[in-house]
Amino acid sequence: MPFEMLDKKGQIIGFDVDIARQMAKAMGVKLEIINTEWDGIIPGLLTKKYDIIIAGMTITPQRNLKLSFSDPYIVIGQTILLNKKHEGKITSYEQLNNKKYTIASKLGTTGENAVKRLLPLAQYKSYQTSQEGALEVLNGRVDAFVYDLFQNKTFFETKANGKAIFLSKPFTYEPLAFAFRRSDPDFLNWLNNWLRQIKNDGTYDKYYKRWFESYEWEKRIK
Repeated sequence: MPFEMLDKKGQIIGFDVDIARQMAKAMGVKLEIINTEWDGIIPGLLTKKYDIIIAGMTITPQRNLKLSFSDPYIVIGQTILLNKKHEGKITSYEQLNNKKYTIASKLGTTGENAVKRLLPLAQYKSYQTSQEGALEVLNGRVDAFVYDLFQNKTFFETKANGKAIFLSKPFTYEPLAFAFRRSDPDFLNWLNNWLRQIKNDGTYDKYYKRWFESYEWEKRIK
């Protein structure tokens, strides 16, 4: 949330979905969205199960060796959702670098990489979805959940119900971009020009406000 999620009807909705629809319209093609587990998303692209990843993916040097990326369409960073019992005691990510703490993140993500790289002394647990990991904080089974700024912010403001603390200052720098196979420089040129266009004609701002500044969409997923 709010990049992509399922509504009550089982349809995929979110900021990335609206951007993808607008892109398909500009290209004059039919959009087909394929729901994919995160740990298989890059292999699926490389084996041509789909043509592009629009899924809140961070540009990393390791991924960039395999994939081409557009210019970033948004910049985020890792933040911390913290169990309520640590309120006032833990105020920064460095304090979690201790074997007495258990930290969670989503499998195969930059959140997982950040925990292993920056908090090596802590115990680590991975989950298939961000929702699972965040809920474990509320249940008290883990001390903290490390994940992207907007997802943690959205979960905290819509689902935490006073059972968690949100350390909202990002402690990593992560530009998100669209990923595709390394074989089409003409498409990369088109994509970057299209991104510049929607960021300057009001289209991007319209979708940003819908998904990041309003929680009206929450009614569609409950």
